[in-house]
Amino acid sequence: MALRFEILGRFNRARAAQLTLPHFVCQTPLFMPVGTQGTIKGLATNQLEEIGCQIILGNTYHLALRPTSELIDELGGLHKFMNWPRALLTDSGGFQMVSLLHLADITEKGVTFQSPVDGKPMLLTPEESIQIQSRIGADIIMALDDVVRTTITGPRIEEAMYRTLRWIDRCIAAHKRPHEQNLFGIVQGGLDPVLRDICVKGLVDRNLPGYAIGGLAGGEDKDSFWRVVAQCTAALPEDKPRYVMGVGYPLDIVVCSALGADMYDCVYPTRTARFGTALVPEGVLKLKHRAMADDIRPIDPTCECMVCKNYTRAYIHCLVTKDAMGSQLLSYHNLYYMMKLSRDLNSSIIQGQFPEFVCKFLQKMFPKGDVPEWVCNAMEVAGIDISSCCAPFTTSQD
Repeated sequence: MALRFEILGRFNRARAAQLTLPHFVCQTPLFMPVGTQGTIKGLATNQLEEIGCQIILGNTYHLALRPTSELIDELGGLHKFMNWPRALLTDSGGFQMVSLLHLADITEKGVTFQSPVDGKPMLLTPEESIQIQSRIGADIIMALDDVVRTTITGPRIEEAMYRTLRWIDRCIAAHKRPHEQNLFGIVQGGLDPVLRDICVKGLVDRNLPGYAIGGLAGGEDKDSFWRVVAQCTAALPEDKPRYVMGVGYPLDIVVCSALGADMYDCVYPTRTARFGTALVPEGVLKLKHRAMADDIRPIDPTCECMVCKNYTRAYIHCLVTKDAMGSQLLSYHNLYYMMKLSRDLNSSIIQGQFPEFVCKFLQKMFPKGDVPEWVCNAMEVAGIDISSCCAPFTTSQD
């Protein structure tokens, strides 16, 4: 395997680690911004380095369509192609089974997509997914899994879980660069604890470099969400990284980190920026609101990012949704916020201050003490006392 995972600090289930990859030494917990086609919309790679991004996620399905993995390989791999010296992770293309289901047909052989570029059918098999990711050249590559929305019930969930286990063996057999790229398996099984357990055991038996928890953040209720994360993190190996796919809300990341997860990715911070919304310790700030028109404060007075040091809310209000500069500035700020959250999680665990960090985070986000019940339940399982920032008998599920 081409990674080293060294735990540097713990608090109960939470852990801070050093993840050494071929292109970068990363500190966990960490958030990975999504650069679907080899770019984080509106930001240059030197800006991403400046704000502390450690790993960027690329999308196998989209890169294979355009500019094609063959061209990327010819030009020296995605690191060189996009001028990114740090780590990269590529997904397998499996998520498009859910997001583009009207274009996809799933069989044991693989997934047939109708190309949104030219309408031609495109078969993505486990072997082809690994070959494409090999050409792209990311530090971490994901196994092709059979992805089903968590809101679906019945035999399709079980079928997808067992197919995911069959496909992991095909991915392992097709993986020809284990000393340069790390193949992660993905735990499926919907909201069924029995199926999740079977999948975890099956993947752990394959002794992979790392493991992802898939099939979440797709519309399930938060109580089900955290329980699946808690179950999987408890059963996955201590000495391997654990990646919760598709999670990008700051609150969710804090909860999942308390439960023992290490890595996260989501389009949320940059997508919400393009709609004029900034991430702040209190939650979100909507810059499109009329009240922002003459507000001369920075987005977040406590933030040290270039945007908060140089621009007012009033200025960004003039730009949002009208000028590309608005979404660029908000994307920069939002990713800075996510990187600082990652650093704060890491340092608070190492310094033995994690419960204090969690309480301060929750007090800022829920100053009235109305911490959602699911958060209280998850923190209880994580062994973190948040009673000082919770009002009694809280029932909010948001």
